[in-house]
Amino acid sequence: MAIGLNVAEPDETCSDADCPFHGDLSVRGQTIEADVASTDMEKTVVVEREYDVKVPKYDRQMKRRSRIPAHAPDCLDLAVGDAVTIAECRPLSKTKSHVVVARSGGEE
Repeated sequence: MAIGLNVAEPDETCSDADCPFHGDLSVRGQTIEADVASTDMEKTVVVEREYDVKVPKYDRQMKRRSRIPAHAPDCLDLAVGDAVTIAECRPLSKTKSHVVVARSGGEE
């Protein structure tokens, strides 16, 4: 089933109801590319992305990071350090409003 994004469907199948490929979860809104920072929770990964913010007082750039919890479907095998693409979806829990839709590989 196509989800409306330019990502390939995983080879494995799963019975997860909150999978955008094999379940009935629809994605909408923004997509973010980030790295997996933690896989300690069940069916959840924490992705982290770094970005630069301009500090006008010192006329320099400062690094900031944001950590976003995202649902990890059973059909995607994720590890810490993997580059992933997450998409916005309906709220799945108190903190999760994103789902992993693609895995780009690990850091090398």
